[in-house]
Amino acid sequence: MRAALNDVARCVGERCRGSVARDANTREVTVGISVQEVDFVAVPTTDIDRAVAFYGETLGLEHRVQWGQRPAHEFQAGNLTLALMQCDAFNAEFSPNATPIALRVADVAAARAELEASGVVFEADTLDSGVCHMAFFSDPDGNPLILHRRYAPA
Repeated sequence: MRAALNDVARCVGERCRGSVARDANTREVTVGISVQEVDFVAVPTTDIDRAVAFYGETLGLEHRVQWGQRPAHEFQAGNLTLALMQCDAFNAEFSPNATPIALRVADVAAARAELEASGVVFEADTLDSGVCHMAFFSDPDGNPLILHRRYAPA
């Protein structure tokens, strides 16, 4: 059995999620759940109307859908869907996201200037990491966001 577990562990280490391994008794064992893709990232809010205005009007993201009559809306940011969810309507305590969502833009300086003209406050000067530019700010609920642009090859 230990050898079979080692085979499974090796398979996981080789990124064979969703694949089938065999245990010592030649039974099939599925490794992982085979996630196909991420459908959305939740963004908590205390005021859905304010959040919808910020993500739709200030950031200019495309509004895709409201979740029925519930205070939740989806916005499209390139290949990522942001699901704004008013926490109290889902029996959840509000807490802003702890880690930022990086929004790719064509020109960080130009996008930053446009947002600053709309009243968005940035946390510091734009960071040049040596491979990308990043400008850190937050939405009205304190969810951290980054304007991001990679300029060097990955």
